[in-house]
Amino acid sequence: MRKRIITGACLAVLCIAAIVYGSIPYVSLMIALALLAFYEFARLNALTWREPTVLCGFFGVFALVFPWEILRTQPFSQLSFVWLVMFLFMVFTVMTKNKTHLDRIALPFIGVVYIGVGFHFMTVTRLMPDGMYWTLLLFGCIWMTDTGAYFAGRFFGRTLLWPSISPNKTVEGAIGGCVASVVVALLFVGFYPKFMWWQAVSLGITIAVVGQMGDFIQSAYKRIRHIKDTGALFPGHGGVLDRTDSWMIVFPFVHLFGWWF
Repeated sequence: MRKRIITGACLAVLCIAAIVYGSIPYVSLMIALALLAFYEFARLNALTWREPTVLCGFFGVFALVFPWEILRTQPFSQLSFVWLVMFLFMVFTVMTKNKTHLDRIALPFIGVVYIGVGFHFMTVTRLMPDGMYWTLLLFGCIWMTDTGAYFAGRFFGRTLLWPSISPNKTVEGAIGGCVASVVVALLFVGFYPKFMWWQAVSLGITIAVVGQMGDFIQSAYKRIRHIKDTGALFPGHGGVLDRTDSWMIVFPFVHLFGWWF
């Protein structure tokens, strides 16, 4: 537990410093995490980084996460990038005479969309007007959801939430995560006049529910692969995918379905 707290605190400080500074440090951190996450995703699926489809996947993730607008250029829309990666994957099936078949390209393509789009919205959020505020708010709610769920489950957990997917998560822990997320969102109300208390409550609950679903998605996938963690980069937390699973779901969801911005 001590190792988990120390690692989490160090990662939080690094992320907060990058968010506050913004610009190149924040973008660089997001790109690095996204590429590491895709590497873990490929390894999880028994794909090596030297394979053409995986190299293409790295390109796709980078192209989706990098904020091209800061260079005052946008070679393609984000949707076009996704299509281009899909096209390149399918070209490999032809060039290898189906030795690289559709089943072999489907997983890395899913990884590009899952990871690339998720981190894309993390960079987009920081580049928005008042982007530092919204980025800190979303990350704060995500982190406190994890913290609240962990401690509420540890001290009050009795009812298992979804034991076939994640045997240690409880209903009490999930509720504790929601409460912690709402508290953080309410703390941000006073710093932004247009952000009302009822919006804070709504956003806090949404982040908590969607973020925990992102955690379940990754847990289900790891259970299929019969592994506990996707990596060991963060002691007590596992790999990058383990640490960012809720990030990659919350940020796109809030942008696509939220009304807070």
